[in-house]
Amino acid sequence: MLGLSSRVKAISPSATLAIDTRVKEMIQKGEDVINLSVGEPDTPTPLRASYRAIEGIVNGFTKYTNSSGIVELRKRLARKLAEENGLEYDPEQIVVSVGGKHSLYNAFMAICNPGDEVVLPAPYWVSYIEQIKLADAVPVVVPTDESTGFKLTPEKLASAITPRTKALVLNSPSNPTGAAYTREELQALACVVAERDMYVVSDEIYEKLLYTGEHVSIAALGPALKERTLVVNGFSKAFGMTGWRLGYMAGPKDVMKAVADFQSHVTSNVTSIAQLAALGALDDYDPAQREMFRERLEYVYGRVAAMKHVRCVKPQGAFYVFPNVGDCFGKTFRGAVICDADHLCELILEHCRVGVVAGTGFGAPRNIRISYAVRLERLREAMDRLERFFAEIE
Repeated sequence: MLGLSSRVKAISPSATLAIDTRVKEMIQKGEDVINLSVGEPDTPTPLRASYRAIEGIVNGFTKYTNSSGIVELRKRLARKLAEENGLEYDPEQIVVSVGGKHSLYNAFMAICNPGDEVVLPAPYWVSYIEQIKLADAVPVVVPTDESTGFKLTPEKLASAITPRTKALVLNSPSNPTGAAYTREELQALACVVAERDMYVVSDEIYEKLLYTGEHVSIAALGPALKERTLVVNGFSKAFGMTGWRLGYMAGPKDVMKAVADFQSHVTSNVTSIAQLAALGALDDYDPAQREMFRERLEYVYGRVAAMKHVRCVKPQGAFYVFPNVGDCFGKTFRGAVICDADHLCELILEHCRVGVVAGTGFGAPRNIRISYAVRLERLREAMDRLERFFAEIE
């Protein structure tokens, strides 16, 4: 019988990629649109990464590699995790994948059975919930809000756990909120996890873009936590290598073997020369980038927090602000009654030529996500446009 699978028919398209595509089409037509919708830093690929990749091409490093990643890269990642995160892993416990998104998909496919439940704090990155569903698992969404800085509390976690709970998803620093958990907050969550038979999928891809305190991996809080945690990271955010598609995951040996076996039938391996680029990038991180993003955060947060009808919690990391715009709903802009966040973003794009994303796809329908991963000159213009827009709402 012809037709699509129920699996793919149940998927919602990525809200961030949808608006990014639309904005880029408008820009290609010559329209002056400022794109603050996508999570793509404007920083260039590190030179050492590019040189290593070019060297690989010239020397013919263009064949299949180990499906888990070349040994040299996995050894280097093991050293990175030990030196920067206090986590000791063998290279066999690390799998290199086609981006952090691919690593997360591998994780859910490897650990979830049909009907298993995965605790997912909201707001969440848009792909988590769809990937959990693709693994035939059930996302158990636990709302958080500004009152806790968009962080999951131990009490809320405990109340969401059932006999069918298989995993908890943690993202710190967070996309879309920029929230980051302290060591003490993670320890409180770890106490709840330790009492249950469950995994933690810890997405740490924004670890280098943290502006207050230290980044702590929940896996580093003790051997028991490490044995049930899958640490996911990648090169897209800190190294500005979104198009290279490089991610990796580290975890317990049995899980990582299953992930490697699964990936061997899906992608065979990550692009050979991209793996060489990863080696170059790991030796060429510029910490000045963090200060550049911190400057942008201070500017954008200060402007957004002062806008009419807007409330905003100051983020601690990543490169987004996530203001609450619920007070705009039911009010009017140039005669149009604002229905919801999606409608608001449509009006902003139409009248301001600024692309931002509604919080609906992130599980936060009263918020919008604004990325500040563009140069400060464009951010100033975007904030001026947004300020004028919100000032007109009555």
